[in-house]
Amino acid sequence: MMFALCNPILPLESQVALTLRILCGFGIEEIADAFLTNRETINKRLSRGKEKLRNAGIEIRLPASGEINQRIDAVLTSLYLLFNEGYYSSSRDHVLRKDFCLEAMRLTGLMAENEQTDLPRVDALLALMCFHASRFDARTDEKGEIIRYDEQDIELWNDELISTGHYYLNKASRGKELSRYHLEAGIAYWHTIKNDSAEKWENILQLYNQLLCILYSPVSALNRTYALSKIKGKPAAIREAEKLGLTKNHLYHVLLGYLYEGIDNVKAAGHLNQALALANTETEKNGIRKELGKYGSMEV
Repeated sequence: MMFALCNPILPLESQVALTLRILCGFGIEEIADAFLTNRETINKRLSRGKEKLRNAGIEIRLPASGEINQRIDAVLTSLYLLFNEGYYSSSRDHVLRKDFCLEAMRLTGLMAENEQTDLPRVDALLALMCFHASRFDARTDEKGEIIRYDEQDIELWNDELISTGHYYLNKASRGKELSRYHLEAGIAYWHTIKNDSAEKWENILQLYNQLLCILYSPVSALNRTYALSKIKGKPAAIREAEKLGLTKNHLYHVLLGYLYEGIDNVKAAGHLNQALALANTETEKNGIRKELGKYGSMEV
């Protein structure tokens, strides 16, 4: 049905928004978060998309085999966003929603097994999902609160999923295609390397640099600064992070809270307080409060 809704008569953003709304059950706020935009924009996008399909007399049906290639990028984007919402849920009281992630993995796996859709970027997306899913059990504590990457219990990482990710990443390397999914899968692969070495973080940093060249994203730029801190140190990462100016993003303030820790604890606590005010879920807020606890009475 995703292929049925992803009709190329619509802009890519509208195809994906309709798929997330109708098939994946996303709320307007969740779709807006996925596209880093606002509710009004998404409502207009959905309304115009439905109207265009209706006026063109388009039936929601499975496309002919010759139309698959025209629709596959929208389907992959939808699956990517479905997994992302599960991996870091933006609007529920559970930061990690495994049901979303597992459904995205199941559907991507079906595409990887189908002769018509078994393309390198499909395998790369599935590898990315496997690498991320391998750390599910280590990402949250018994209360469902996020555990910072450098504090995760690596013994809880799932070696079977890491191995499956290796298989699909190797399979994705056939041909000359290099998609965002290849680069993000590479980043996720290095995050499953248990030895915390300079080589690991240098590879992650370089992959982020490549990713930002082919597809700029504020979230990717923000994540890159964490890798930068591992190579160049926290002061260099602070300078790069602050250039982004993502002051309405709670993760921006969470990262700066971490980066300022031990350098300027007053600023660290200040950013964590701003993150607390911006966070969407109670589990996120509880995790931020735990970090603020390091600074005693600095919470406001």
